[in-house]
Amino acid sequence: MNGSLALHLRCWSLIAALVCALQPRAPAEPIPVRHMEGTVHGFLALRTKEGRVLAVGDLFQVVRGDRVTSRLLFRFKDGSVDDETTVFSQRGHFQLITDRHIQKGPSFPQPMDLSIDVRRGQITVRSTGKDGKEEVKSEHMDLPSDLVNGLILSIAKNIRPDTPETKVSMLVATPKPRPIKLAISPAGEEPFSLVGSSRKAMRFEIKIELGGITGMVAPLIGKQPPNIQIWIIGGEAPAFVKEEGPLYEGGPIWTIQLTSPVWPDLPHSRF
Repeated sequence: MNGSLALHLRCWSLIAALVCALQPRAPAEPIPVRHMEGTVHGFLALRTKEGRVLAVGDLFQVVRGDRVTSRLLFRFKDGSVDDETTVFSQRGHFQLITDRHIQKGPSFPQPMDLSIDVRRGQITVRSTGKDGKEEVKSEHMDLPSDLVNGLILSIAKNIRPDTPETKVSMLVATPKPRPIKLAISPAGEEPFSLVGSSRKAMRFEIKIELGGITGMVAPLIGKQPPNIQIWIIGGEAPAFVKEEGPLYEGGPIWTIQLTSPVWPDLPHSRF
């Protein structure tokens, strides 16, 4: 870094710190429940932008009272695994209780095992040291009430399409756990078809706001994360249709879509 750029970055850092200190923070507001989650077993396919299948996924969801346990599991061709189990309540508002997200295998340059216990304010990161032994680090954080780790699909189904922007919080491990903001905005309806039948889905665009000094500097050094796109079909029972975005920091744009079983006597593409 040359001296001039370093000086500018130091000035911007000071300005950002002053702005953050002077501006009041908006209170965290959990998303209201408009459509309650139920028991689900969905099938998903994860593809490259070119359409090549990388992984097959299962979404398991069970409900006990007002508490929902959801597990999204992707098994990759190369043996990698993306496995996230989320427990949340839906009494009036969506409220995260616990979340554990594991990513491991060749498809993920940086393995991740992040656990969140909201009520205890406990964050646990598991990793493997150079000696091959598991390392466990825990820390306490005051977590916002609008935390949506593992809840993005449920949240998107409950945002009114006429809401200009919805902001929620997410905890990321980069590598030290810290909260960031997600700004979710409707981007218009787009057509798709089901076995030749025309339908429309609302596309929501999710912008990742790093905030503070990092957020100001990231675009300058090419580190601003790309926006995530999610398509939701509306109506009395909104449903997830498609997602496009990276699964990890700096990762490629992958597509997640619903898929259906194919029987042996029908033409199909092999996994």
